[in-house]
Amino acid sequence: MTLQSIQPSVTTSAYALFDTAIGTCGVVWNDRGICGLQLPERDTSRLRARLRRRLSDAREAKPPASVQAAIDRLVALLLGERVDLRSVTLDIDGLPDLERDVYVAAREIPPGATLTYGEVARRIGRPGAAREVGAALGRNPFAIIVPCHRVVAANGKTGGFSAVGGVATKLKLLAIEGGAGPLFE
Repeated sequence: MTLQSIQPSVTTSAYALFDTAIGTCGVVWNDRGICGLQLPERDTSRLRARLRRRLSDAREAKPPASVQAAIDRLVALLLGERVDLRSVTLDIDGLPDLERDVYVAAREIPPGATLTYGEVARRIGRPGAAREVGAALGRNPFAIIVPCHRVVAANGKTGGFSAVGGVATKLKLLAIEGGAGPLFE
């Protein structure tokens, strides 16, 4: 797993849209790694607008080889292939420590498996911080690469999901990965 956190430097962000089995997604990167992944919006103009809001200096461009490799693996994952995204380099510069810890723990959950918010909290050494874990995952700028959809509520329910489509999108992602998912809706 590769997370990058270095001293801030002047970087130029770029983004690209790409088609997947769940719709058109967007990826934002800079010279330190991927700094955002956006799940489908209702249309591509909204997707572009959200990407630009996230990083106002981002321009649409052809992805470099490392980002294209990540895109190819994301597309394969969303087609149901068992793909490991932990080697995708993420730029986490500026994220709070809790979010970094949660994202590292979430990246360790294999496709088709789930953990509860409380289990993730225990894995990062913060038992009792399930709500904080949920909040961090709700702000996840790397959806799918940091598989927040694999984290569910302790009561057998899905918990939340902040992408367009909400819990239905979460369940779809779990189904694509071949996971049983939560027992109840």
